Amino acid sequence: MKKTPLILLAFIATLTFSCSSSSEEETTEKEALFTDEFGVQAYTFRNQFNDSTWTTEAILDTIAALGFTEFEAGAPKGISPEEYKQMCADRGLDIVSTGSGFEQLIENPQAIADDAKALGARYVMCAWVPHKEDFDLEEAQKAVEVFNNAGKVFADNGLTFCYHAHGYEFGPNPDGEGTLLDYIIQNTNPDYVSFELDVLWMMHGGGSDSPHALLKKYGDRWKLMHVKDLKKGVVGDGTGGTPAENDVVLGTGQANWPEILKLAKEVGIKHYFIEDESEHEFEHIPKSLDYLRSLKVD
Repeated sequence: MKKTPLILLAFIATLTFSCSSSSEEETTEKEALFTDEFGVQAYTFRNQFNDSTWTTEAILDTIAALGFTEFEAGAPKGISPEEYKQMCADRGLDIVSTGSGFEQLIENPQAIADDAKALGARYVMCAWVPHKEDFDLEEAQKAVEVFNNAGKVFADNGLTFCYHAHGYEFGPNPDGEGTLLDYIIQNTNPDYVSFELDVLWMMHGGGSDSPHALLKKYGDRWKLMHVKDLKKGVVGDGTGGTPAENDVVLGTGQANWPEILKLAKEVGIKHYFIEDESEHEFEHIPKSLDYLRSLKVD
């Protein structure tokens, strides 16, 4: 039988202090800028989920101890969606959103919807469209078709579909103005297709001003956000990939978080998931949470 790693006990013992000390020490009359629930993307803990010395229970205990109450995740292998929903609920974790691969959207969107509902999720997100080295218009057109078809199935099941753009969609649209991401957003049916804004990948694909511009341009098409920061000095290359060390503590990278979070609130985003793709998640996350707690309304 797997046992909870001993490092977890020490981690939880010190976690409350590390996450709350700054907020307890600071006093201000200003209103907090970030007032939503703290969410996390399961990929943040990919190393633990792939490490046989960690139990699923230990990982979920750790996530809850960090102060998260919302979760973007699917059931791990060997655990049914119903069982995983209960395991999370027992720790105060609400599975708000779950993921799907692009091929699954084509082959059986109803099965995805069934699993999502069993998890208690209200959103289904897809984070990658298979493509050649350079994402092109034909691939964008295919994505639009697949998203509209699958999105209708999800809507019929009371779910909202969101495409998580990944930064490779910023190439120019050869048949019109704007980018291929503009093409996807403008040609998908708003009744069936919404979007998840990943701050790091939008900066990596479109530049540091891209998150602000996209929030302003497409408003309530954005329903979810991945809260993560890109290391200063890194210039994106449109590939949708960057080394793990370029994912840094919130507030230490290129993102203008006060402006981004203000705009996100204005367009109606209500679910925010920290996704730390670095190899230092236990060091980064408490600092990132403290940073979010420290932000005040001007």
